[in-house]
Amino acid sequence: MLAGRPHRERFRRALGVRRGQRLVVLNSTWNPEGFFGTGGDQDILPSLLPRLASELPADDYRLAAVLHPNIWYGHGPGQIRVWLDRARRGGLTLIDPVHAWRQALLAADVVLGDFGAVSYYAAALDIPVLLASATRDRLDPEAPLAAFVREAPRLDPYEPLRGQLEDLLARHRPVAGPAEFISSAPGSSAALLRRLFYTLMDLPEPAAPALLEPLPLPPYDPPRRTTPLEVRTRVRGADVWIERSTGHPYDAVGERHLAVHEDTRDPGSLTPADVIFREGQPDDPRLGGPEEWTAEVLRRYPHCSLAVYVTGPHSCAARGRDGGVLWLSAGPGADADPAAYASALYAWRAGGGVVAPGGTTLRVHAAGRVHPVTVTPATPPARPPRSAAADGRDSPGAESPFPA
Repeated sequence: MLAGRPHRERFRRALGVRRGQRLVVLNSTWNPEGFFGTGGDQDILPSLLPRLASELPADDYRLAAVLHPNIWYGHGPGQIRVWLDRARRGGLTLIDPVHAWRQALLAADVVLGDFGAVSYYAAALDIPVLLASATRDRLDPEAPLAAFVREAPRLDPYEPLRGQLEDLLARHRPVAGPAEFISSAPGSSAALLRRLFYTLMDLPEPAAPALLEPLPLPPYDPPRRTTPLEVRTRVRGADVWIERSTGHPYDAVGERHLAVHEDTRDPGSLTPADVIFREGQPDDPRLGGPEEWTAEVLRRYPHCSLAVYVTGPHSCAARGRDGGVLWLSAGPGADADPAAYASALYAWRAGGGVVAPGGTTLRVHAAGRVHPVTVTPATPPARPPRSAAADGRDSPGAESPFPA
């Protein structure tokens, strides 16, 4: 993991973590009292997961879970996915417990975990850790892990979650203990261990240097939220402040609208939706492309005011009731979900904004950043403009995360 640290940003991009977003990694060891426990009175995970998706704005936070391999083996992958289906539809990603957990840990901004080794590794890497399950009965009281569990900050499941995470991040200070106990010779374990192994086998050690197998770059796996999103916006001129989440936090402010993915589990939630969106290639024959799909959605759902076809990680097409298709493209430095750009456009137009014939630039405020977004009327045949912020990521020939 130390050797993989220089690739942290790559690991974050693989998980679809955007600039300004904070990655929260939930982890559980294999134990009835672990974070992913037996479901008894002390198991807070079932109530915590929907609250995380509801209280943490989708554009500010990214959620991923690392579950011990024995959890997957003991219950079976199908059962795990069924139990966590609601959370997955809200944007939680399940991390491969063998091949990708270290990359996810390196990518994390904060770890929400238990008394297992992954929490201890996180602390050794100087990642803030908040313990959601911290029983001491299973630990040797003299073990370094036990000392860490005694001293680490605790999650209060009855208090607002966002404030606890932000307070943890603000107050975090490096702790030397975990790193010192994990390795007395950081960066030298490959050479030291190989020397020991060959000594035990009474064999001559190879002359070539002991080298590590590098951590592989995981597949691109951005969040896919099909649970309806509550959107709060504030508009001032061309500036739009936006927050999206799967619920409506008690202290939320701003004008509200409902944005729903076309593949939502509950088709009834599409009827009252103000914004309906989905992902697709511009020339996907199954959907008919942005022109046909957006027109079909507006015909099918009379309440919908804006149909949004996300064509890539930095662009989308949107059609309103005025009949014209608009292309939205990330400007320099912008890096947010195109569906969030479209919701910002919806709020701006609802407040009287009109797109100029030559295009308009909105400033979308999300995740503590300002994202300039160019809005351009389409001219047939409708094709997405090249994004100035994508650095070639949306250009022809670039690998697309969206299925063909």
